[in-house]
Amino acid sequence: MRFGVLSTAKIAREDVVPAIKKSDHEVVAIASRHSDRAADVAAELDIPRSYGSYEQLLADDDLDAVYNPLPNALHAEWTRKAADAGLHVLCEKPLAENAEEAAALHEYCDERGVTLMEAFMYRFHPRTERAADIVREELDGVHAVDASFKFALRGRPDDIRLDPDLAGGSVMDVGCYAISAARLFLGEPDRVYARTRDSRDSGVDTDMAALLEYDDGPTARVASGFDTPATQTYRVEAENGWLEVETAFDIAPGEQGEIEYEIDGRHVTEQFDPVDQYTLEVEHFAESVASGTVPRIDAAETVANMAVIDAVFESAANGSRVDVNRPY
Repeated sequence: MRFGVLSTAKIAREDVVPAIKKSDHEVVAIASRHSDRAADVAAELDIPRSYGSYEQLLADDDLDAVYNPLPNALHAEWTRKAADAGLHVLCEKPLAENAEEAAALHEYCDERGVTLMEAFMYRFHPRTERAADIVREELDGVHAVDASFKFALRGRPDDIRLDPDLAGGSVMDVGCYAISAARLFLGEPDRVYARTRDSRDSGVDTDMAALLEYDDGPTARVASGFDTPATQTYRVEAENGWLEVETAFDIAPGEQGEIEYEIDGRHVTEQFDPVDQYTLEVEHFAESVASGTVPRIDAAETVANMAVIDAVFESAANGSRVDVNRPY
């Protein structure tokens, strides 16, 4: 598969383009709003063509798909334009600004016969797959999940993640991972009670804490933030044991992964060889396109995650518990 990359964003330069190059697929073009910037990055990453506008890249008839790492508020616009060009789209999370827009975006791509997948790379790491299997098959009476993704975003007052016009904030940047993990282990919550804080007076949340409630009893606590040292973890608790993962979401390609758990008094630590989870994500996306099958991160998964994010913002705004509106 021949990819074009919409933007010279850090995640594209440092993670996804190198990941594609490790696969059987290739990056043949990259675009920026500034032609010099695009040309410099293309030379640095050995990409054959560069463009000074996103429109020019989408007009390149040598592409099969695009990777879209633009700011959150631009995901929908440029995913639609890529679909109009007949290109499949791997789009960074969160796919859209809300669940309604995410559902509409999937419908738009379906109507044009192109595959759309939201890029939650951690879901493709063998450790995540193993953790889900352990929780499903070996832990009895799962009743609580704690998931958190925080880091210190300092010294960059103009960072796009602090821009409300670009749908910034900690929930959209990293809280979406914690919510995704809670849903992976517990399913879809019925209600949300959330609090957010804007410590920079930036117009976006810089800290979030939320309780996800389930009618059948379990709860999940999720958190995100830009104001504390880096932490990314999830812990699952059950009647017969627990499971915990550190460096849970953004694990480096050369880093060994680990799961620690205790089940019926048996304490285990499992090790996982280093992998590039971005490469695994790209390979899954390309295989879905080639086979015509629905990707693991499909419309239902993306919209369900966005529905919880919507509920987090609604609850934080009005100070009360809110029901999760499930479009699927």
